[in-house]
Amino acid sequence: MLTIKYFSTGWCQPCKAFAPVFDSVMSNTGVSFNKIDAEQSKDLAVQYSISSVPTLIFEKDGAVVHRHTGVMSRSQLEATINKFR
Repeated sequence: MLTIKYFSTGWCQPCKAFAPVFDSVMSNTGVSFNKIDAEQSKDLAVQYSISSVPTLIFEKDGAVVHRHTGVMSRSQLEATINKFR
């Protein structure tokens, strides 16, 4: 199963701009996802080597298969999900 971890912060403007795209795509995919505040979950951010936000970590069966830092368009996000689904 594909899981997406979305690391962001409350003060990050690109994160705020990307959030509606992420929410919209996730509500229609059936993919498991977690939104993680990188400042409130520092241990998890360190575990995944998060140095910039937004960062998306794509995991399949518990293994990281892809990571993307920065904003993605809706079509880029959908294409990435379909690639690893």
